[in-house]
Amino acid sequence: MIPAVEQPEAQQPVTVQEDLREQIAQAGNKDDRDIDLAGTALLLAGLDHPDISLEAYRRQLAGLAADVAALGHRGSSLEGRAWAIARVLFERHGFEGDRSSYDNMDNADLIRVIDRKKGIPVSLGILYIHIARSIGWTIEGLNFPSHFLLRLDGHGDRAIVDPFEGGTVLDAPALRELAKHVMGPDAEMDRDWFEPLSNRDILLRLQNNIRTRAIQNGELERGAEITRRMILVAPNSISLQRDLGMVEAHRGNVGAAIAAFHSFLENDPQGAERTEAEQMLNKLKRALN
Repeated sequence: MIPAVEQPEAQQPVTVQEDLREQIAQAGNKDDRDIDLAGTALLLAGLDHPDISLEAYRRQLAGLAADVAALGHRGSSLEGRAWAIARVLFERHGFEGDRSSYDNMDNADLIRVIDRKKGIPVSLGILYIHIARSIGWTIEGLNFPSHFLLRLDGHGDRAIVDPFEGGTVLDAPALRELAKHVMGPDAEMDRDWFEPLSNRDILLRLQNNIRTRAIQNGELERGAEITRRMILVAPNSISLQRDLGMVEAHRGNVGAAIAAFHSFLENDPQGAERTEAEQMLNKLKRALN
């Protein structure tokens, strides 16, 4: 009798979401300066829109940069650069800060931001940064609290830009007023607020807007999912493993919570966070008995 030939197992096709997660993980493992900020934000948004091709959105991003580049003579001064981006992004293409539904989670989803032409400071800031960097202009996102700002550099000068206010350039009195608006009337300016954020930190800030609102709405499964996406972007952030453990514990996913807390503790954290994680881990293990 001729022995049967063993057939290799058929490989399951990779789903769109699996492919997107892999691309996000690849971005997360790059040196920070090599991360495509807007491109990675699109990948993150694509996880919620697996039936949408991202190519059309990439073309729109390229088109924004091309439109500003076409105003190249304006880039000869810092004021001209800020004018050119504001002219294209906010006037010609109609992007604006969403004041009527600020907490809408679509405002942190770059696909929906491009569709709706509305966003919050960090999502509009990502578009602004993409345009500037595509042209070769120097720009950074800033660690300003509760309201993402930009620093546009050029010709030995700097301008602080508010992407939520149509690309307005803010002087010192306007910055002090903004600080008091977002931090309270007793707020004093802090030099740390004007430190540049890494690309990873900007992406985490974008995703944290979704996570915070999901958890506030009681959508704990969504909160855990967004935390996992954040871990893809910043795989070396041990605090995100702790965050994941807390969310999974609160939604009753004991096994996933235990795994997350183990990952957190394997990195030998210190202080109150370690104590809290150990207490949570012991409590979760007792719940399994």
